[in-house]
Order: sequence, then C-alpha cells, then structure tokens
Amino acid sequence: MPSVLKAQTADPYRTRPDRYMDGPPRPYASAPATARPYADPVIDPRLVARARASFDRHRNSLRHIDIVGIADFSKSSGESRFYLLDTNSGRVTRHLVAHGRGSDPEHSGFLQRFSNVPGSEATSSGGYVTTLYYPGRYGRAMRVRGLDYTNSNAESRAIVIHSAWYAEPQVAAMQGRIGRSEGCFAFSYQSLQEVLARLGPGRFLYADRLV
Repeated sequence: MPSVLKAQTADPYRTRPDRYMDGPPRPYASAPATARPYADPVIDPRLVARARASFDRHRNSLRHIDIVGIADFSKSSGESRFYLLDTNSGRVTRHLVAHGRGSDPEHSGFLQRFSNVPGSEATSSGGYVTTLYYPGRYGRAMRVRGLDYTNSNAESRAIVIHSAWYAEPQVAAMQGRIGRSEGCFAFSYQSLQEVLARLGPGRFLYADRLV
C-alpha cells in the first residue's frame, strides 16, 4: 500500500531548521494523500510495513514525501532489490544496489549482517534522509543522514549514494551478483541518474532485511 507511507499532513505553516538545503527555514508543503486499497506486490508487504512505521516516526525530518527509496537486503545483490516508490501513484521502479563488504565477507552475494561501527565497511539498517548532492570520487553523488541508532554514524562514515562499475547489470549477468561497497548505496550509472533525479534531497530511504 504505497500511500500508507504518508503520515498525516503537517501544518503548512510549521517550520524547522533545514539541514540539507541552503537558505532560511522553509514551511512544510501541504501534501494530500491519495488512498490506495492494496499493497504493490513488487515489494514484500512485511518490508513495506516496516518502512511505513519508520517513515511515520521520522516524518518531521523529511522535506518531501512523494518518492521514497526502499532497499530489501533480504535478496541477493544479483537481484533488483532497491525500489523507488511513488507514493501518489504506487508506481515502482527497481534497481540493483550493492551492500558493504563488511556485511558479506565471503562475497556470497547476500548480506549477512548490518553494522553501524566506523571502519566496519558494512551496510547499516534503518531510516535515512537524503541530503546534499556533491561531486564525488565516482562522479555526482548524494549524501544521506541516518535517523536511527542503527545508522547514526552514516554521516561520519561517509555513507553516500553513488555509482560504481561493480554495480552494473553486466557484472550481475556474468557473476550472478554485483560487487561490494564500503557500506554505501552503490548503483549502476544509469540507475543512479534516476535515483538522483527522483529521490533527491530531503526524501526518505529505508534499508532492512527480512529474517
């Protein structure tokens, strides 16, 4: 149920310090929800429920609620397990995304564990808010800020969204899995263009694994 990720509309005159855009605090925009009676079957409904609960907890940290990103690290890295979800239409697009090498020491293609520890090179679970675009080592990239105790070190660990050669579809086709990052959300070049354009600063990203 994509629309259930939306909490009650905030007071449009309420303001807060903006940590990810330049300029003075801005008012929240009114965002009426469109009811949808079913959950999109592309995403496991258990993961949607977890993402919804996290979204509701962190609603005041978000600037935009039209698009959310959900990473299902229950799946192999060879599968398209990152979802961009349009909360108005329910439309979902799927992408390959890498997990950290510290989360998969044997390079099995499956995430074995999460970690928030600096130097772990592991993926962290929980809710994030996307922040600034910046020119990085792999080209244009975007920073994220962890919103939970499970990913509170994301900024100091330099966990970001970027492209990487090892996340290209050809790698998955040849090896049955893609490469590993140092904990970042690494995408193919083409996928990154959509993620940067549609997810953008001030939106919600959720990462988890179903057990």
